[in-house]
Order: sequence, then structure tokens, then C-alpha cells
Amino acid sequence: MSRRFDTRTTIFSPEGRLYQVEYAIEATGNAGTAIGILSKDGVVLLGERKETSKLLQKSKSTQKFFKIEDHMVCAMAGLIPDANILINNARVQAQRYTFTYQEPMPVEQLVQSICDTKQGYTQFGGLRPFGVSFLFAGWDRNFGFQLYKSDPSGSYGGFQAAAIGANSLAAQSMLEQYYKDEITREEAVQLALKVLSKTIDSSGLPWDKLDLAEVFLLPSGSVRYQVCSPEVLSKLLVKSGVTQPVAEAS
Repeated sequence: MSRRFDTRTTIFSPEGRLYQVEYAIEATGNAGTAIGILSKDGVVLLGERKETSKLLQKSKSTQKFFKIEDHMVCAMAGLIPDANILINNARVQAQRYTFTYQEPMPVEQLVQSICDTKQGYTQFGGLRPFGVSFLFAGWDRNFGFQLYKSDPSGSYGGFQAAAIGANSLAAQSMLEQYYKDEITREEAVQLALKVLSKTIDSSGLPWDKLDLAEVFLLPSGSVRYQVCSPEVLSKLLVKSGVTQPVAEAS
């Protein structure tokens, strides 16, 4: 009976479900895992890049993280074209806010704006939901460091630690088990690597298929977004004990 409702985004099933939204959520579950952890001195984002083909040329930039504003970045899981549309829209809105009010847009207000757009695509005919989930990390003067998680339905929530993508349920369970209050940024990096190493599909943690980024404050008070280089990431993996040094692994 549910087949009568599969092709419409705007019609509820007899159980009160929107199948197209659930299909979009399933699409994000096939993407590489992304983990976000909120610490007392910053936010850590760790993402797994899934290769669709060995012949595909590797991108010189990260495929998991996107900078929206100087004070806010996001990690994605799902369809990259869908993510590009939403991120470009968010960048425009952030710049308009800055131009109008001469100050950075509050993190949650920007997240809500993106999620309103996502939700709008679930209630009009001729459209489909965006097949992408986000982890938003940022800082503002009102609430400090913040981490938000959003799914294709447009719902969002603030988290201390969250996971999206493949094996996100297992990763979320481990984060609930091992996360502790007042965690430092360095401890958050080690926790993210530990969780991903135990939930990733492949054996071992492939350092060349990971992206690690941090959002923190500089002594001057400005927000810094930093993506770790492969060399630094390799050393962190060795320090955490989840992989061997690069020289030995090669």
C-alpha cells in the first residue's frame, strides 16, 4: 500500500510518514562518517572520505568540510551537489547579515536559516528533499562554541558530540559512552579518532582517507578554522594508537 505514496513528497502515508524524506535520510547513511565533538576550547570535526573509484583523481581540498563564514564551518554527509547549493545559499545569507548589521551572523540563526530551506523542499510538489546531513561548528559572542546537527528533514539540534553518515548510530552510541564534560580540544581529537577507528567499515584507520579540522580561538580573540595536514594527521593517528607510522604502513 505504501507504493501509492512513494513518489510524492507532500503526502503523508497512513502511518504519518513522508517516504521521500526517509529515502533522503537513507542516502546520507551511505556517505562517509563525520564526527563532531564540542570541547571547552573549540570544536573538532573528523570526516571519512569514501572513494567511488580508484581512477578518480584525488581532490586537493577537503571533500567533507566547508567554510561558511570566518566563525562557522560545517561537515557534510550525503550528496555533494545538494550540499553545494545549501552552503552557497548560507554564505550569501551570512554576508548579507554582516553587511546589514556590521557583525557576524549568530551561529544558530544561520543554522536555522539553512534548515528552513531544507524543510521547505519537503512540503511543495515538484521538489525533492536535499539528500545531505550537516554538522555545523562555530563560535559567537553570545553562546561561545557550538555544535549543531541537521538532517534532510530540516530538523536540527545542539549537541556536545554527534555523528552523521555511515555507521552513525554506532558512533553516536560510543560518543555517549566516552564523552565527558570539560573535555579539551586535544582529548576531543583522540576521542574522535578512537570512535571512528571502531566504527569504520575498513580494517584499520586509513590516514590518507581522513579529514580533520578544528575551530578555536586565537589569543587575539579571532576565530580560527584549521584543517590538519596529512603529516600532522598521521602523527595524531600514531599517538592515538589506532594505526602504524606512515613509513611502516607504506
